[in-house]
Amino acid sequence: MSPQNTSQPGHNPEPSDLALVPFVSVDHMMSLVHRVGIERFLLELSEYIESDFKRWELFDKTPRIASHSKEGVIELMPTSDGEDYGFKYVNGHPKNTKEGLQTVTAFGLLADVATGYPVLLTEMTVLTALRTAATSATVAKHLAPKGSRTMAMIGNGAQSEFQAFAFRAICGVDKLRLYDIDPRATEKVVRNLSGLGFDIVACGSPEESMEGAEIITTCTADKQLATILTDNMVGNGVHINAVGGDCPGKTELHKDILLRSEIFVEFPPQTRVEGEIQQLPGDHPVTEMWRVMSGEAPGRTSAGQITLFDSVGFAIEDFSALRYVRDKLKDGDEFILLDMLADPDDPRDLFGMLQRAKG
Repeated sequence: MSPQNTSQPGHNPEPSDLALVPFVSVDHMMSLVHRVGIERFLLELSEYIESDFKRWELFDKTPRIASHSKEGVIELMPTSDGEDYGFKYVNGHPKNTKEGLQTVTAFGLLADVATGYPVLLTEMTVLTALRTAATSATVAKHLAPKGSRTMAMIGNGAQSEFQAFAFRAICGVDKLRLYDIDPRATEKVVRNLSGLGFDIVACGSPEESMEGAEIITTCTADKQLATILTDNMVGNGVHINAVGGDCPGKTELHKDILLRSEIFVEFPPQTRVEGEIQQLPGDHPVTEMWRVMSGEAPGRTSAGQITLFDSVGFAIEDFSALRYVRDKLKDGDEFILLDMLADPDDPRDLFGMLQRAKG
């Protein structure tokens, strides 16, 4: 897709420019994050996510539309609050890493419900990493033990640094205990976060990473029914942020951990198919996080309780991220205007517009 017109800083389309759609490229997204600052970006994005969770009942909700193959999955994630409509295209292909490709890539679109016209097209590979981390930490703010400072991170891939920054910005976590089956992944996280104010310990086993951890984040990529955490590894009173189990046939936690935990989810019809709870009967009780954030249901209720966020990612979180980026563009960032919508002089004469192009 080639840009037709590059905007000047601070340019926002007038109503007459509706056929020109703002496009945020990867370069522009990275520039936006650096201008805002990654921790401020995550904090502000967290506020958008929590705001949308608190008005959860206004949204259209459907499990993501997924096309599965043995190599991975391609998904569409749509939703609307009646004023704006958003969707994300995203893939998940664990094998890609071995081929020098990203496991996850994504782009998204936000549209005006009143006209049906797109108002924003943006890369969402970087943005998905940010919104996933912001969601994890926003949930942990409600569920993790108060005053938590130490997090074990099992699986040190592309999401790890984003999780670290989000948990520090939103929850105050600054001590990280890292483990990955591939030591190079752990070395990558240590290298990227060195000198940025974290107390980091690279661990030789998942059991070692658990020592003193109040929060446990699991985020592995392999599409399999794995057991990253066994029941005897998890002590009472911790919060588990289970990010990696996010499609049918892909889990990270032993079933017995689920049976000991109070389980919190985004959208049960999706999580029961894709999340850790695909291992449990369909009527196993879970609590929807929007109810906790709205004050309709309790979060953590005792010091010894194990809380588990069975995170699979839901369209409303992407919608929040799209809204946030749209609003930040008003602050004066450069972006591209794409000539992607037909704009005939007479809305009824699309053919006439086509004919004029012959000249």
